Amino acid sequence: MKTYTIKEISNLFQLPTSTLRYYEEVGILTDIARTDSGQRIYEEKHVNRLKTICCFKQTGMTISQLQIFFSYEEKEQECIDDILSLLTQQKENVETQLAQMQKAYEHVKRKLHYYGDIKQALDAGHPVPAWDTYRNRTYTT
Repeated sequence: MKTYTIKEISNLFQLPTSTLRYYEEVGILTDIARTDSGQRIYEEKHVNRLKTICCFKQTGMTISQLQIFFSYEEKEQECIDDILSLLTQQKENVETQLAQMQKAYEHVKRKLHYYGDIKQALDAGHPVPAWDTYRNRTYTT
């Protein structure tokens, strides 16, 4: 069985060792063995748990939500409705974030075209365009 040091896990996930210790302290990264000298020994199950933690954190899930999720997961069959509810809510949160990001992305593309066209107009000695003509446009790139 492959094992990892805290430094290897830190490098693998681009997380500070203090964050790994914190995850252990708050109970979302559990059952970490130690050497006789007290060094943590991580296993594949910890790598898999950290993949889940990092994924859920990227979606905006809080530490307390992660604690709840993992407590439900320990009693998966009796908590299946709670698991599904929590994950459904998180999916809806991500969909909202994606929609907001898409709007922001469209605005950035409009501004990029607008200022690119201003530069071209200035370079050519032509009048600069007005923002109003760009406000509701959509661009593919």
